[in-house]
Amino acid sequence: MEQKVKITWLGTAAIRLEADGETVLFDPFVQLVGGENPNCLDDFLQDQTICVTHGHLDHMMDVPEFLDPESDAEATVYCGEVATETLSDMVENTSNVVKVRPGDVIRLGDVRILVMEGKHAKPGKSQVFQKLFSRRFLQYFRNALALAYLNPKFPEGGQTLMYEVHAEGKRVQVMGSLGLQEDQEYPQGADLLILPFQGSEFLEAVALEVVERLQPKRILLDHFDDAFPPVSEHVDTRRFKKLMDEEYPQIKVVKPTAGKTVVL
Repeated sequence: MEQKVKITWLGTAAIRLEADGETVLFDPFVQLVGGENPNCLDDFLQDQTICVTHGHLDHMMDVPEFLDPESDAEATVYCGEVATETLSDMVENTSNVVKVRPGDVIRLGDVRILVMEGKHAKPGKSQVFQKLFSRRFLQYFRNALALAYLNPKFPEGGQTLMYEVHAEGKRVQVMGSLGLQEDQEYPQGADLLILPFQGSEFLEAVALEVVERLQPKRILLDHFDDAFPPVSEHVDTRRFKKLMDEEYPQIKVVKPTAGKTVVL
């Protein structure tokens, strides 16, 4: 019987991948009040293997819960050096935290995960000002205060990772942010590219550059939702899908529904 790779988007950049009897959770995050895909920790805590792409709070704020000795999680967390240091400041026991670097390979049974160097997207200054002086800022003022307090505690530190999962004869590339290193060569032709569609002032142009470099067979968008208002927003993906139809008609673009599994 042919096995399948199952991908479930859980809001923001949280992705659950199931293959070869293993389950890997990427970037778990519980959305703030007003988030369009409300979830809770119980949606994540059954997962035993966590991969973190970078240290920003919407990718790592809830990871310490997986390392709480009083919880039933007992998960193993793979992350970069900056994220490892953040966790060391937040939890007493980091014995289940595994620091990884680009070029490392994580082996989980028959699943192999290659760690690669990514790059964080750069939001434009105009985007920041628009959000600071919007009506939503007053509507979600408590969120804004919490984010202002928490954000310095979760630095990206110039270190964003990208993971390539090899399982069931398939390759799945998981990006944590919409950016690639200019001088880096990346493997092309993955069966699926998980593409974060948020964080840049020129989203469509940057996303098309990523597609040109990686040449995936299929794309699943994530991180396009309004997960932590007023800083986040729902991003309209229709223009990008139209551009893809025009320039790369052979590449299918999927905008997932939170909690609904996509099968490769």
